[in-house]
Amino acid sequence: MSVKKPTKAEVESLRREINEHNYRYYVLARPTISDADYERLMRQLLEIEQAFPEFRSPDSPTQRVGAAPQSGFEVVTRSRPMLSLENATDADEVCAWRERLVRAVGESGGTDYVCEPKMDGVAIELIYEDGLLVRGLTRGDGVSGEDITENVRTIRAIPLRLHAGSVVPAVLSVRGEVYMDLEDFDELNRRQGDAGGKLYVNPRNTTAGSLKQLDPKVTASRTLKFFAYGIGNPEEAALSSQWEALEQLRAWRVPVNGLSECRDTIETVISYFEDIQSKRDRLPYEIDGVVVKVNSFAVQTEAGQRARSPRWAVAWKFAPQVERTKILDIEIQVGRTGALTPVARLEPVMVGGVTVSNATLHNQDEIDRKDIRVGDWVFVRRAGDVIPEVVASIKDLRDKRLKKFKMPDECPVCGTPVQRPEGEVVTRCPNTTCDAQVKERIRHFVSRDAMDVEGLGEKLVEQLVDAGKIHSPADVYGLKKDDLASLERMAVKSAENLIVAIEKSKNATLPRFLFALGIRNVGTTVAEILADKFNTVDSVFEASEESLADIPGVGPVIAREIVSYESNSDNRRMVSRLLDAGIVFPEAPEGKSLEFEGMTFVFTGGLTRMTRDEAQAEVKKRGGKATSLVSKKTTYVVAGEKAGSKLDKAGKLGVEVIDEGTFIKMITKP
Repeated sequence: MSVKKPTKAEVESLRREINEHNYRYYVLARPTISDADYERLMRQLLEIEQAFPEFRSPDSPTQRVGAAPQSGFEVVTRSRPMLSLENATDADEVCAWRERLVRAVGESGGTDYVCEPKMDGVAIELIYEDGLLVRGLTRGDGVSGEDITENVRTIRAIPLRLHAGSVVPAVLSVRGEVYMDLEDFDELNRRQGDAGGKLYVNPRNTTAGSLKQLDPKVTASRTLKFFAYGIGNPEEAALSSQWEALEQLRAWRVPVNGLSECRDTIETVISYFEDIQSKRDRLPYEIDGVVVKVNSFAVQTEAGQRARSPRWAVAWKFAPQVERTKILDIEIQVGRTGALTPVARLEPVMVGGVTVSNATLHNQDEIDRKDIRVGDWVFVRRAGDVIPEVVASIKDLRDKRLKKFKMPDECPVCGTPVQRPEGEVVTRCPNTTCDAQVKERIRHFVSRDAMDVEGLGEKLVEQLVDAGKIHSPADVYGLKKDDLASLERMAVKSAENLIVAIEKSKNATLPRFLFALGIRNVGTTVAEILADKFNTVDSVFEASEESLADIPGVGPVIAREIVSYESNSDNRRMVSRLLDAGIVFPEAPEGKSLEFEGMTFVFTGGLTRMTRDEAQAEVKKRGGKATSLVSKKTTYVVAGEKAGSKLDKAGKLGVEVIDEGTFIKMITKP
């Protein structure tokens, strides 16, 4: 039967009607028509678009069925990172977080919080341009994510076009969680079982796998849902608070968790947590805690962030689930610093939807305190709902013949007598040439947060060390294609790709390099602090223990470790070899490193001679800060074309406004 050609207005009216029913069904859960009537409307629109291609549109409801299969996912670097959150496990830790906040920003950090259920889902970012969904990204490592736009488009709760009831920014970043209802998860597993397929473990893992399907039609077949928890660029929407952002998202018809609430004291935050915890088992989806955020964006900006988490938010996790299992054995692992860690091999048990077969026992003191023995029945939990941990042994079920566990007197890998310094709980192998330590140091050195040598994984490192081809991180840069091609399951092309990756890793940053060295207690955050204070590797190692200890965030313990590392001739020799191999990182130009120290810049409007990211990088390179919100601490507001409300706020606060040309002169003056 032929389809009569409608007018453009009639097609748009039909789309609006279908979108309205989508919103009522998938967001409000209050449908007003039957499934049959909805299918009739969808079929009508699909027939029109097939018969008259000129009416097709990327925001049409028909575009959710799934596009053609993809060959892979492009990795995209986002303009602003998606940070992880600091965790708290009880009310005392939440109060301690609040006290740190008040010390940092004053009493403005002590009131007015937004509390939201912490969804046990998968974080994504949605990019809208002029209200149209143009990109969906996974969280990835926070800085970069994979482009899963075609899969995101299949999620019916996510609007393909924002509701035009209010002004929509030119570019909008919406951040939230994709999840699967427990009922939909059970139904999916029922279908899998009926088809003789493998059953899925839990909703979260299933959601993650669904979003990474190369065939969007597979994603479309899963009933995924979405809750937004924030806006990545609130200044573009002229928003001043987290609660205002959630309300605006609702106005744009982006789903927001209806259990979110605004609380004005830490005591009412605690009562909110208790209320949500009591409802946890009755919710249609899984949550693993509550997220508490400072409401005011101005206070958030003033509070700032650490290397990977904001200071203005905390994730208060629920107590983890506990299950019973049996310890089959206790094995010893040797780490990169020589630390011997006992690991329990468990009879596999499902804990919080994940099969657990190994759990750390930390050290001899911890084993003694819990009185854990091989053969014991024990309670196991996932600490923070992530890391498996043995909680306690069940002594009523113990076989009386079981013997107490004792750490070995010799390293299980190299046979060197172990040491436990007085006052320390860790037993160590002092032999720095121990194969286990060598492998772990190299694995750490090439890991993602360190030198990020793509393709040089755990098994390949083990092969290279066992074959005698590398003995330290510095040896990685002496590898040749022939060294790699001769290894098991290493083809010539793979060897060539790895050589390219090794060469690429030479263009590092000072924080990555310092972290990669594996200095005890120097993690990513401390490495950032050291890099901000010192511009070169030499200046870090030339600093005295006293001056290092005086740096906020470093302190005497870490200072002692840095000096101890530098005083070791083998370490000095390795650092020299690494630098001689061609590792370089950008250093601030002489005389300009502290040019903007103590200054804060805010950019608004469109810049014509550089991108905003480039301008912010120029500020940071000169020791200044670049933020997105105007406050009393702002030094300059740099106004580009079509500058918005930030100019008004700058005027009210008495903040100096300069144009792009003036800023260019500031960064190019001799």
